Amino acid sequence: MRTRRGLCYPTADVCLEKIDVKILGFAGDNMGCRKRRRLSPESSRKRDFFYALPDDLVISILSKLSSTARRPSDFANVLVICKRFNCLALHRLVLSKASPKMFEIKARNWSDSAQRFLKNCADAGNVEACYALGMILFYCLENRAGGASLMAKAALSSHAPALYSLAVIQFNGSGGAKNDKDLRGGVALCARAAFLGHIDALRELGHCLQDGYGVRKNIVEGRRFLVQANARELAAILSSTAAASNKLTRSWLTWSTHPILAGCPLLSDFGCNVPAPEAHPASKFLVEWFGARGGVPGPGLRLCSHVGCGRPETRKHEFRRCSVCGTVNYCSRACQALDWKLRHKAECAPVDQWLGEEGDGGEGNEAVNGNDEAVAEN
Repeated sequence: MRTRRGLCYPTADVCLEKIDVKILGFAGDNMGCRKRRRLSPESSRKRDFFYALPDDLVISILSKLSSTARRPSDFANVLVICKRFNCLALHRLVLSKASPKMFEIKARNWSDSAQRFLKNCADAGNVEACYALGMILFYCLENRAGGASLMAKAALSSHAPALYSLAVIQFNGSGGAKNDKDLRGGVALCARAAFLGHIDALRELGHCLQDGYGVRKNIVEGRRFLVQANARELAAILSSTAAASNKLTRSWLTWSTHPILAGCPLLSDFGCNVPAPEAHPASKFLVEWFGARGGVPGPGLRLCSHVGCGRPETRKHEFRRCSVCGTVNYCSRACQALDWKLRHKAECAPVDQWLGEEGDGGEGNEAVNGNDEAVAEN
């Protein structure tokens, strides 16, 4: 076919060839084709600047990420990005820097892979992983020797919660018989945790000194430790991230007319209305684990009645009952004091209360209740 000037139109093959050459020269690839040519791994790696980063720099970035992670998913998402991230994220240096929030695993999501991950972190020298896995093994999976050894490994690195947990185990003789209690050993571990600033250990040590439990009785020194525990609790709350994000208002400075309804357990004695401290991820796991089982760790066994503890009995009648109502039990004196101010003070009632209401023994009942308050607090 010819034009008006007598020239012939180019064929279709020539037109497509010219178009392909123009597109190829502009984009560097044959974009005129319907199917884009797949690049080889070697050529794609040359064009990806990520592979040019040295491993030390990537490990340093991942270590920073693991140390500031606020939930397990923050770190788990890195493992599925690419093979190189998956390999470098499991480096010993990265796992050793992991934050406690990264081990806040839900009890319903517990699996063999989660246990292996915690084991790898513990082998890398992460004390938080040692403590979390030790608590899970000791109380949930009933591996007493393995759990105690992991908590001891964390305690050797001056991990205060691990020291206090081992002290509670010594006080109760957990995992053994009643004669396996070591009160002196428990006081020594509790004193070490209190020296490191653990608030519950300070309270436990104060009650031990007041009662002469495993140590020579010293009421004045015991009260000093209890006051110091209250002061440390207030300082910890004021310096927390909740205060920085304006979650706390000036209402905690106001005088509370109902100290039982105050947010914080023991600071309600001074009229402060501040929220209770957040429980450790290991304690949250224990609460969820046994809560999914109806709150019954085993036949005839009970849980600690303090809502933030989660420790179960390892044998019958291991924990102490309330001497008045007999409906609650505690693994330690610190949990008893916390739960008393948090909720049990409003619920505890002596059995003789109903008998006194029928007669004229009102004054006698008031004396019994006051004595119960002293027993529960001390």
